[in-house]
Amino acid sequence: MTRSPFEWIDEQARARRRAGLVRTLRPRAADSTLLDLAGNDYLGLARHPEVTEAAARAARAWGGGATGSRLVSGSTELHAELEYELAAFCGFESALVFSSGYAANLAVVTALAPHGSLIVSDAGNHASLIDGCRLARGTTQVVAHADPEAVRKALGTRTGPAIVVSDTVFSVDGDAAPLAELAAACRESGEPGTPGAALVMDDAHGLGVLGDGGRGAAWSAGLAGAPDVVTTVTLSKSLGSQGGAVLGPAPVIDHLVNAARTFIFDTGLAPAAAGAALAALRLLRGEPERAARARAVATALYARLTAEGLEAVRPDAAVVSVRAPSPEQALRWAADCREAGLAVGCFRPPSVPDGISRLRLTARADLTDAQLDRAVGVIIEARR
Repeated sequence: MTRSPFEWIDEQARARRRAGLVRTLRPRAADSTLLDLAGNDYLGLARHPEVTEAAARAARAWGGGATGSRLVSGSTELHAELEYELAAFCGFESALVFSSGYAANLAVVTALAPHGSLIVSDAGNHASLIDGCRLARGTTQVVAHADPEAVRKALGTRTGPAIVVSDTVFSVDGDAAPLAELAAACRESGEPGTPGAALVMDDAHGLGVLGDGGRGAAWSAGLAGAPDVVTTVTLSKSLGSQGGAVLGPAPVIDHLVNAARTFIFDTGLAPAAAGAALAALRLLRGEPERAARARAVATALYARLTAEGLEAVRPDAAVVSVRAPSPEQALRWAADCREAGLAVGCFRPPSVPDGISRLRLTARADLTDAQLDRAVGVIIEARR
């Protein structure tokens, strides 16, 4: 019998089992009774009736899918409305919607880093930014996490265009990047009469949580609308939908329409997702207190868990990271929480490059005080 050309996959599977690192899919039921601190529905809008009804209306009007790429048949009036309102809400000149936040990050890094350019990338960046750096034709230098001086040093080696790429809120530990200092390093890197580097930030975990009424990390740092700043967002976290977007100066957005492969060759975002995101954005604009509530819940989770002796990272937005002794114990801890009715995230190597396993908790603006009490109690009891 012919040997399988995929025998190497079997060996990798055995190695994952030995290390306790096997990942499995766990489909959730629509009527699940689990208290969810694992998903990224920071503002509690994914099931809001205005959001779900907007998705249904869009599907009835335009169909179940976009039917083609944005440049062919995949752009609807909803896409244009969403782009206009996203840019206006976040304080940027223009916006472009993609089928996912991942696609948006691949687009912006590859399209803004041609041959001869330098990409300076934070060591803690999300996988989508890392993959964008790998695919870009420029040269990438990875620098120490959240270190503006390391960025300055790296930019000192550039001989052409440069971009600095960073998450605004890092997805594993929930800590915020020093955006104002990074912007200063970018601007100081230019010689007299020549431009400095551009700052490209992934605000997946900042939109809806940081800034005035949830307008995002760029707004909070005083960088929204700056001519040398580009930001990406996801529509799948605070806005409870699906998709992503790039926000920035109009010439940059026009360039992406003409040069970004994940825009040109990808089917457009489904109209239902665009409609849902637009409805969620309008809800956020009318209920800005949701952003403050999400931050307050995260702070309360951190304070109460650390008061019980657990090791956690102080949250800068809505993510609370709680350290676990080992991958196996993190997995058991998360499983015991689930058995007690609480869903929590469980991050283990290789998803976490620092090798530290942790529970990842996501605060939600719609979490009641009683639910917060319950969540804290379950986590503490499961740890014991």
